[in-house]
Amino acid sequence: MGRAERRRAQPRGGRRAAPRGRRSSGAAGRTGIRRLFTWKKIIGTFFGLCLLGMGAFIVLYMMIDIPEGNAEAELQSNVYKYSDGSTITRTGKRNREIVDLAEVPKDVQRTFVAAENKTFYKDSGVDIKGTARGVLNTVTGKGKQGGSTITQQYVKNYYLSQDQTVTRKLKELVISLKLDREKSKDYILAGYMNTSYYGRGAYGIQAAAQAYYRVDAEDLTVEQGAYLAALLQAPNQYDWAIASETGKKLVQERWNYVLDNMVEMKWLGKAERDAMTFPVPKDPRPDAGMEGQTGYLVYAAKLELERQLVADGTAEDMNQAQNLLERGGWTITLNIDKKKQAALEKAVRTQLTSKLDPDKRDVDADVQAGAVSVDPKTGGVVAMYGGVDYVKHFTNNATRDDYQPASTFKPVILAAAVDQGAETQDGVPITADTIYDGTSERPVMDGNREVGFAPPNEDDVDYGDITVQEAMNKSVNSVFAQMGIDVGMPEVVKAAGQLGMETEGMEAVPAQTLGSMGASPLEMAGVYATLANHGEKVTPAIVKSVEHKDRTVEFPDPIGEQVISREAADTVTSVLTGVVDDGTARKSVRENPMRDGQQVAGKTGTSDNNKSAWFTGFTPDLVTSVGLFGEDPETHDQVPLYRAGGVDYRVNGGGFPAEIWAAYTFGVMEETSEFDLETNQGAAVKPSSTPTQSQSPSQTPSREPTTEAPTSEAPSQTPSQTPTTQPPSQTPTTQPPTQPPTAPPTFEIPENPGDPDQDRNQQE
Repeated sequence: MGRAERRRAQPRGGRRAAPRGRRSSGAAGRTGIRRLFTWKKIIGTFFGLCLLGMGAFIVLYMMIDIPEGNAEAELQSNVYKYSDGSTITRTGKRNREIVDLAEVPKDVQRTFVAAENKTFYKDSGVDIKGTARGVLNTVTGKGKQGGSTITQQYVKNYYLSQDQTVTRKLKELVISLKLDREKSKDYILAGYMNTSYYGRGAYGIQAAAQAYYRVDAEDLTVEQGAYLAALLQAPNQYDWAIASETGKKLVQERWNYVLDNMVEMKWLGKAERDAMTFPVPKDPRPDAGMEGQTGYLVYAAKLELERQLVADGTAEDMNQAQNLLERGGWTITLNIDKKKQAALEKAVRTQLTSKLDPDKRDVDADVQAGAVSVDPKTGGVVAMYGGVDYVKHFTNNATRDDYQPASTFKPVILAAAVDQGAETQDGVPITADTIYDGTSERPVMDGNREVGFAPPNEDDVDYGDITVQEAMNKSVNSVFAQMGIDVGMPEVVKAAGQLGMETEGMEAVPAQTLGSMGASPLEMAGVYATLANHGEKVTPAIVKSVEHKDRTVEFPDPIGEQVISREAADTVTSVLTGVVDDGTARKSVRENPMRDGQQVAGKTGTSDNNKSAWFTGFTPDLVTSVGLFGEDPETHDQVPLYRAGGVDYRVNGGGFPAEIWAAYTFGVMEETSEFDLETNQGAAVKPSSTPTQSQSPSQTPSREPTTEAPTSEAPSQTPSQTPTTQPPSQTPTTQPPTQPPTAPPTFEIPENPGDPDQDRNQQE
């Protein structure tokens, strides 16, 4: 072997050469996956995809032209029908008046830019990140899109549909880029302001200015413009006339955000900004053809459909859902039964409104009624009373949730107790015949600790030992306040949510046992329908079906899962028959000549200071909740109902509400029926001759107590202060206490309901 050959054969670095076919550990990564995915290949693939995407976008850009505007051409009517297919009404007339941008004050124009797209005057018409996020969300099924520019929103409103598809979003991107190059910013801003939907059926800035402030667009102030600009984010939620307390808070925050942005962009001086106050809009004008109950029915159905369009991903948000609906072409069939609807309207008219005389009694002008009737087997809302007339009172009293349900909440506490197998402080299971201490102002105890809550009973009556059944009949506050602690207030709130109440923001505090939260007749009808349906969740549904030429809308089944045990639901139903047969609804319901032996369960409720009065009751086939609300017709503030309709003193749940309920329910009843209850107490607990120790109600019901919630210590034994608003002008004539019981100021939780559900004229 020569020298050169020996040198080649010698291992480098003093190591022996590896045999052919083997690799050192440092080279092992070049096999398998790493051979396929090298950095060069990954980077090359990435740039290749980028080039491919750019090429595809260039092709799209060349192929897609700015189309003719099609929004107006697609307008159609919407048809609303009763459950039998007969027409309620048709809607669809577009409320819009196009105005030149020059007719809108410059500062008002800027409010829209500050609200929606601060870079509007500098950008190229698109938000790449926002559009990419929208495409990704659409592909993954999330639906929500954010970050669209004013240009993109205008393109979506005027040139394209509201459909959520990748194709539509890509078209929106291309058209926005082209439009920004071909048209001025003023042209785009004018188009956006004139095509956007502001709620109240108003399209465009001119219609919105009239709808909310009764002025032309040219006369809008900066404050008003900022509200209209803020409104575009959620017209229905932010409309001051119908907004919840949360909605009002959110729109004010949005209004402040708009004006603060204007200061930041040097369009508004800080001193001028600080001097501005929120411009509360005027009440809405009613739509033509919406007289009587029609408007309440149409807008309740419309809202339910819009929410479903968002829930199923058809619309990105409520604003887009409203746009979809306003384009028309929808046939919306409601669950409303025409005969039952007419019967409910007649019952309110004969039992209440015909007895109101504002010329004789000022308080009669403050009375508002709302009612909802539900089939507990299907969940369908078969009748709804929203107010005396939609064109006279815009707010739907059937769906408003700003008044307290008072003692109609007490069955929820009992349902939670039985469902959870809760026990008293002494370890006794809570049932209908469990004995509680019904002493008025008795401190509520949590073990050996007082919780700082001692509600009085009406007239400060001490009931002594009393069964749960009789306590429900007489609505004894001290009993249910203690029961709430025994069960656990978190469990009570949880049960309320399971049964159908809105519990967001509901604090788990003892005062809630007196019904101090807000609730609507629609909510309470759902709660009691779930009880009537043996604990299977019933979510009242106004809409029966929806048809549209371009899409199908499927609604969830109103009948849901078992949320409380059948035994718990049936036990509460059994106990509630006692309220009708031997309690606060005795005169209006039990003794009604139209009853014809029909079994009935229900509960009355009357709030503190008499601002609301309720009766929610049911038969095996029909659940109806009736509420009366005191509302100042000018300020819309909550006011007392004392002496309304000519009663001697207090408007109670056992009065007008129960009378409306009975006239309606017994009037539409085709045949009598009995409850099918799985409970040891059976269908109705029979009265006993020893009421304080019995397992059933007494023969002689007492007046239901006023619900009052002390904040720390028990109130005095003799309440002495009469109501501060609408006080009675004279003492009742039939032996009530000489001084009407009301909450002493030092112990009253503001707006806390009471429950004097037995009319003071009744001697029972």
